[in-house]
Amino acid sequence: MAGIVLNVEKRERTGTGGARATRNSGLIPGVLYGGPRGAVPIEINAKDVQMALRSGKFVSHMVELNHQGETQPVIPRAIQFHPVTDEPIHIDLYRVEENSEIDIDVVVHFKNHEASPGLKRGGALNIVRHTIKLRCKASKIPEEIVVDLTGKEIGDSIHISSIALPEGARPVIRDRDFTVATIAGRKAEVETTETPAEGAAAPAEGEKKEG
Repeated sequence: MAGIVLNVEKRERTGTGGARATRNSGLIPGVLYGGPRGAVPIEINAKDVQMALRSGKFVSHMVELNHQGETQPVIPRAIQFHPVTDEPIHIDLYRVEENSEIDIDVVVHFKNHEASPGLKRGGALNIVRHTIKLRCKASKIPEEIVVDLTGKEIGDSIHISSIALPEGARPVIRDRDFTVATIAGRKAEVETTETPAEGAAAPAEGEKKEG
């Protein structure tokens, strides 16, 4: 678990007007999904959410929800941000059990760029998937998926089967060996020059050019 605890209260005011009133009170409206209790409108202190976001371990990590002393592990499923201020304005959380399996998007990072002959010769890393949806235990969500570029040449494709996934995790997509990235050659710039069309007469000597 990421070590993040969010203190929440059940939100009585719902709808657009209720959500606006919640935000005006320094709280962020949200909904808690999953489990036999169904969907429950909640409100969270905005400062607590900001602190959780700054930790870098809030999105796609299991955190602890605290409601009047009762705790519940949850996963942030969706965060809506204000288009201008970029402040969080709504959060969807999902109840989980620590030993249950969940599907979650995990970010892909690439290492050893300098050890790729293709990149050293001017090739470009074409990232097809910035995240990969993995199935894993809620208590063991990987921080990242690391792809080693050592030895990769221009024209090479990196498929999911060639990537060492974190222990206990497996890709949700199982029916094909999908591409995660490729090493592509950069397009060479071709200089073009104007030449007379085939069969066109050359200008007569001394003929004055237009313009």
